[in-house]
Amino acid sequence: MVIRSRIQVHLDDHVARLMQCRCCPRMQSTPVSGGAVVSDVMLIGQAPGPREPPLQKPFAHTAGRTLFQWFEKFCGLVESTVRSTIYFAAVCRCFPGKSLGGTDRVPAPDEIRNCSSWMNDEIKSLRPRLIIPVGRLAIAQFIECTKLERVIGRKFRVRRAGHTFDLIPLPHPSGASPWHKISPGKQLTERAMRQVARHPAIAALAGRERSLS
Repeated sequence: MVIRSRIQVHLDDHVARLMQCRCCPRMQSTPVSGGAVVSDVMLIGQAPGPREPPLQKPFAHTAGRTLFQWFEKFCGLVESTVRSTIYFAAVCRCFPGKSLGGTDRVPAPDEIRNCSSWMNDEIKSLRPRLIIPVGRLAIAQFIECTKLERVIGRKFRVRRAGHTFDLIPLPHPSGASPWHKISPGKQLTERAMRQVARHPAIAALAGRERSLS
């Protein structure tokens, strides 16, 4: 309990400093955070969209609805439980703005580098048992991801920031991409979510949820 309290204090300070970051002048919002949730599980998104900054929470729109439906269907965890028991991070914490084509701009390499120190500090502090990267950009921060078919539905053992953990990648649940809705993406996504549900760190959260209901 004392160790957890120390982690909480450090994480509270970390999130407070994160929210003050203004390192990337091309970003179109201030940072978005899911809060200082001490957890054995980290979920890593790509970057906030335009809806997340005003609401100040990650995965707050269409993609989030799909993501939380997956967690409820396969893990038995409702959105409020996922948000309160899993630490949400992202490759970049600010909305990058729109590209010339009208889609959300992919963060530039220098922006990704600027934000990587925040993620590394989170991994060092939390020492998670499981990290769930969501989307190709997030997955590529940990393992090679030339094709989603090669990584979705698999569990990897990965080391970053001096800590070794399990990694179960998920596709991005964006409505703009049909990958997770059609074969083979649909079947691979379901396989990945079953692996997430079976992981001891998630099973512990689900068991806690059942004991409280």
